[in-house]
Amino acid sequence: MLQSQTWPSAADTWRAIESSGVETAYVADHLTHPRLTGAWLADPWTTLAAAAGVTTRLRLGTLVASAVFRTPATLARMAATVQDISGGRFVLGLGAGVALDGIADRGQPTEQAERHARFVDVVKGLRAVWAGERSHEGQVLSFGELDLLPQAPGRDAPPLVLAGHGPQGLALVADEGDGWSTYGGPAVVGLGRSEFWALLHRQAQALTTACERAGRDPATLERSVLVGYAAYRPVESVASFLDEAASAEAAGFDEICLYWPTEVAGAALATELAVVLEAVAQVAARP
Repeated sequence: MLQSQTWPSAADTWRAIESSGVETAYVADHLTHPRLTGAWLADPWTTLAAAAGVTTRLRLGTLVASAVFRTPATLARMAATVQDISGGRFVLGLGAGVALDGIADRGQPTEQAERHARFVDVVKGLRAVWAGERSHEGQVLSFGELDLLPQAPGRDAPPLVLAGHGPQGLALVADEGDGWSTYGGPAVVGLGRSEFWALLHRQAQALTTACERAGRDPATLERSVLVGYAAYRPVESVASFLDEAASAEAAGFDEICLYWPTEVAGAALATELAVVLEAVAQVAARP
């Protein structure tokens, strides 16, 4: 759910998403984006808190929060607040982020290696906050003098779903994640349906291998895939989305994500509401 609507309209959209049978609704976490030039994109955390007030069942999450302009202690506090307001329905999706958001936040371009190092520190720092540690020393991000509770009384930490595509990212998922999120990575641009799912199969197997190396049972990791970035439209019809769901299941994914129709998604991600509603209904009705 790209949070591009003003709230009076967005509130109705959140209610519609919940009534559609969708299990989890995610928002984006960007300060700037070349696909959204001139568009409005609301703050994700405020949006999720408001969405919690107009829904009762729907899980709410970030897809994904950006480590390039987030720090462990502040991110932990924002996540814990949404977890409390939503009654424990929050899912913290987290990724390394993109260079443009780092420039928008601090005016500083970053290389991929720098973003990965920061991602590792944010993830490990979050785990330290949630463990009740007062201070933590990372490679590039640290915190100290943290004396407040990490979660609201009676609340558990939200599940931590990490985005990863290459060997380093998948190793971090295997070590620290409660779940894995992927859209395939930059390599999916221009791929057809069969090539896209062949790539996802390879990524899924690579994650299984990373789990085995880490001494972790791969079955303990929830797997989520976002479709729409390859060179075909996965929700062009109900039948096409049913094919996507079957492909996701065959690749071992527990969750398939699609873009809810919005006015800013652009032609590549365009969907029709009637098609989305029927596609979701048919997938949700499956055993």
